[in-house]
Amino acid sequence: MNVIWRNSISCVRIRKVPHRYQSGHHPVAPLGTRILTDPAKVFEHNMWDHMQWSKEAAATARKKVEENSAERVLLEEQDAKEHRKGPVKTELFPGSSATFRILEVGCGVGNSVFPILNTLQNAPESFLYCCDFASEAVELVKLHLSYRAGQCCAFVHDICDDGSPYPFPDGILDVILLVFVLSSIHPDRMQGVLNRLSKLLKPGGMLLFRDYGRHDQTQLRFKRGHCLSENFYVRGDGTRVYFFTKGEVHNMFCKAGLDEKQNLVDHRLQVNRKRQVKMHRVWVQGKFQKPLHLTQKSSKLVFLPLSHG
Repeated sequence: MNVIWRNSISCVRIRKVPHRYQSGHHPVAPLGTRILTDPAKVFEHNMWDHMQWSKEAAATARKKVEENSAERVLLEEQDAKEHRKGPVKTELFPGSSATFRILEVGCGVGNSVFPILNTLQNAPESFLYCCDFASEAVELVKLHLSYRAGQCCAFVHDICDDGSPYPFPDGILDVILLVFVLSSIHPDRMQGVLNRLSKLLKPGGMLLFRDYGRHDQTQLRFKRGHCLSENFYVRGDGTRVYFFTKGEVHNMFCKAGLDEKQNLVDHRLQVNRKRQVKMHRVWVQGKFQKPLHLTQKSSKLVFLPLSHG
């Protein structure tokens, strides 16, 4: 999945990055082109693209969700964790001299951070911000041998805390990566998070999104007693996860003032060849752009293209 987003960043950044990061290991078939045409060969690969569900499989998935959602976790047991404050903005901020800026939200220990830094290593005018709620994860990113403070700023941040400032001003980001992060947030707070992230983008900036789709195998594996609310669950370790539809994603991002450039449901068949197990994976992926120009009219925002004159 990191390959998908590295390719997206390279496309957005093509004029300023002389080459894209490449791994020494190439898949037998390009991503998105491995199609299962012979069911007898299902266990020859670990993943198959663009799987079409049968009516029976879709009905089974819906039934499983109804079963594992029948018993809800009590509201008093759904207390949110205590939030922490992030760093304070200054007039001269990290990456203030950069002309192209990326933010990865929910960077963890840096599995995507360092491939992105490799992509940007010959583009000194570029800068990468990365944040996570877990201070331990951010510290590991900073201690990594490939971390370059001159081109990267890792910081602790709670994206659900509207009062927690970012270490840079609004309206300066070219790209935001939001990958398997929004699903961990309570549904009531998702729109506020997207509204805040939208403010960070410059006109024409792009937000790249990928997360769990409705009826993904992860949702079907939940047992009774883990459902918090409709399509929202709590794992055994206390983390939460929501499963999106394409329509929900469209509505939220458009309400945040972003234009939809891509919004698709990625169906895959993942197989465990050793155990002879098949798993249907469902992810939602999208690209959403901040309009190039905004004007106020009759108390409603009207989007206008910039003139080329």
